[in-house]
Amino acid sequence: MPALLLDVPVADVLSRLTRDPAGLVPVVAQQWDTGEVLMVAWMDDEALRRTLSTGRATYWSRSRGQYWVKGETSGHAQHVREIRLDCDADTLLLKVDQVGPACHTGDRSCFDAGLVAHTAPDTSARDHADATAASDGRP
Repeated sequence: MPALLLDVPVADVLSRLTRDPAGLVPVVAQQWDTGEVLMVAWMDDEALRRTLSTGRATYWSRSRGQYWVKGETSGHAQHVREIRLDCDADTLLLKVDQVGPACHTGDRSCFDAGLVAHTAPDTSARDHADATAASDGRP
């Protein structure tokens, strides 16, 4: 995949980024065409530069203390389509074309490990329709 086309100079992005004490910024990887959230990882300035120049998602592994190109060993690459900076400049969003599973467990997404909470089904539209029908004398 070719290098990404820059909409702003790299120096401008780097100057805006808010990093943690280790010089890292969290990165959310999202499937570009479906919006599916795939994983969260970390980048430093060099990982971002490498990602921009290659078009392949490159992260900093906090546990191994080294850079890793997503899919370099597994073949489950992330081809970057777009990079966005959030409103506080403390998180990056990578819109990627994911090849194969994104999670090291083999799941498509790292967020397939189980549902923690959800809202009840929204019945307000159905309740409103029932109330309207009842006021009109319809069953």
